[in-house]
Amino acid sequence: MFANLIELRNAALINTLRSCQLFTGLPAADLEKVAAVTVPKTLEKGQYLFHEGDPSPGFYVVQSGAVNVHRVNAAGKEQVIHVFRAGDSFAEATLASPKGCHVDARAVEPTQVLLVQKNGILDLLKRQPDLALRMLGSMSNQLRVLVGQLEDLTLKDVETRLANWLVKRCPDPGGTQPARIELTMTKRVLAAELGTVSETFSRLLAKFRKQKLVTVKGKTITILSPARLHQLLRMNLGEEP
Repeated sequence: MFANLIELRNAALINTLRSCQLFTGLPAADLEKVAAVTVPKTLEKGQYLFHEGDPSPGFYVVQSGAVNVHRVNAAGKEQVIHVFRAGDSFAEATLASPKGCHVDARAVEPTQVLLVQKNGILDLLKRQPDLALRMLGSMSNQLRVLVGQLEDLTLKDVETRLANWLVKRCPDPGGTQPARIELTMTKRVLAAELGTVSETFSRLLAKFRKQKLVTVKGKTITILSPARLHQLLRMNLGEEP
């Protein structure tokens, strides 16, 4: 019975690691080695995983739930860098530094993360340089995604950022057929990702509804005409219609 539980635990760890872009294409034998230096951690909603400057025990992969990684500026305002969800990894940079992260990380809902322990993974990478190269490739792809998200946050106002977020999730941004987007997070979390608060986010959705750009039902946002929303985005960005 006990042996079966251990096998199930290891299978769950390996399945989560396999779904993580950082370990894409990794052979089963290598995944098992990574799983051997990985431990699960459970977080309640609102619980901090780490604070800025804490010593780093390794990096993390989200198994379920969501983790808000943010900084607090000089004015005491929380600036969300990214919300990581199932299959995402973060804090990998601490593997190459004796210091911890320069950010805080907090669960925004009941969350389970996998801690890939620093000493164990570094020993493994020393023995298998090819694994290190594959991980570097995946990390570079993740960096491009995060840079793109940071660029989105520099858009001039929240309305433009929301329109951009919605347009990016349309299969055909220039189409006239309705497109449905199922939110995988709460509106509060999405608002934080867009650099605003839930009240402002709700007002903007109401504005888009009034303009007959979207409809909202529960966690489903239907973009009635992606082409019209895309046109609004281009106008807000000062581009030619």
